Amino acid sequence: MSNIFRSLLHRLGAALIVMIGISMLIFAIARVMPGDPARIALGPNATAEQVAALRAERHLDASLPVQYWEFVKSVAHGDLGKSLYTNRPVTTDIAQFLPATLELVFVSGILMVLIGLPIGILSAHFRGRFPDHVGRLISLLGVCTPAFVWGVILQLVFGYFWGWFPIEGRLLEGTPIPPGPTGFYLIDMAMAGNGAGFLDALHHLILPALALAMSGLGQTARLTRSNMNEVYERPYVEMARAYGFPARRIATRYAFRPALIPTLTILGLEFAAMLGNAFLVEKVFGWPGLSRYGVEVILRKDLDAIVGTVLIIAAAFLIVNIIVDILVNVINPRIRLASGRA
Repeated sequence: MSNIFRSLLHRLGAALIVMIGISMLIFAIARVMPGDPARIALGPNATAEQVAALRAERHLDASLPVQYWEFVKSVAHGDLGKSLYTNRPVTTDIAQFLPATLELVFVSGILMVLIGLPIGILSAHFRGRFPDHVGRLISLLGVCTPAFVWGVILQLVFGYFWGWFPIEGRLLEGTPIPPGPTGFYLIDMAMAGNGAGFLDALHHLILPALALAMSGLGQTARLTRSNMNEVYERPYVEMARAYGFPARRIATRYAFRPALIPTLTILGLEFAAMLGNAFLVEKVFGWPGLSRYGVEVILRKDLDAIVGTVLIIAAAFLIVNIIVDILVNVINPRIRLASGRA
């Protein structure tokens, strides 16, 4: 356990350095983008004096190092600045929009695991037969088709033609927003004991979550199949077959766990990547999430909001990767022992 703790401290230190580098990079990129953010915020009818006053208020007339230092001082006090797009603190915007994206990504991750892993296991077990061909086709379609295309297809088939699912928003129009503290409608509805609201929120969540999960689902199924086929050829699996162990026991007990380690790494990367890739799905389904908000503030060159959004997504990406590293260390003793010797 001490080895894992030391490894965690090492990764947290590295993550802090990465976050500082990302903040510098995105801060510089946001300010070299064409356009005057003060003019964009105030509109074409604003006077030059009004634009100059706003630039001075936001330190936009100072040099880049001075602007970054002012930003660092604000972040140290928990302030990410004020959005020119919503005219609210960026932290307030993030607190409003982030739970919707996280809920979407979490449910997509669950679908990615619950569907992708069984497809890969079945494809490996029935290698070269009909279930394997179906599984590989699903994997290929998931990997090659963009998430927003899946969103449109799912909307047309299950929303428009069959009418099974809603195609926009998080709740039916007129449904009261749950008063819970998390911003996750499923959790807040459950905490409030609102069963109808929970089902409504879940009903709205299924299509966008499935559309977002399809790419990671395909990657998970392909990698699980490949890894399990490789494990099936190892001597200890051949010995288990020679002793007459049931095929189900060999697959679940002797083949799946070693095959899970590289798959788990890909799952973590896919899960983290969904935070940044969700904007097109959120746009298609009218989902009020952080990724969609990030695109809007980029189009308006809302500097503080751009930097704040990117930093939050980067932090989430790093946290997920740290969690995956810890899980891999727990699952594979050889990696844990090697890191301890290092």
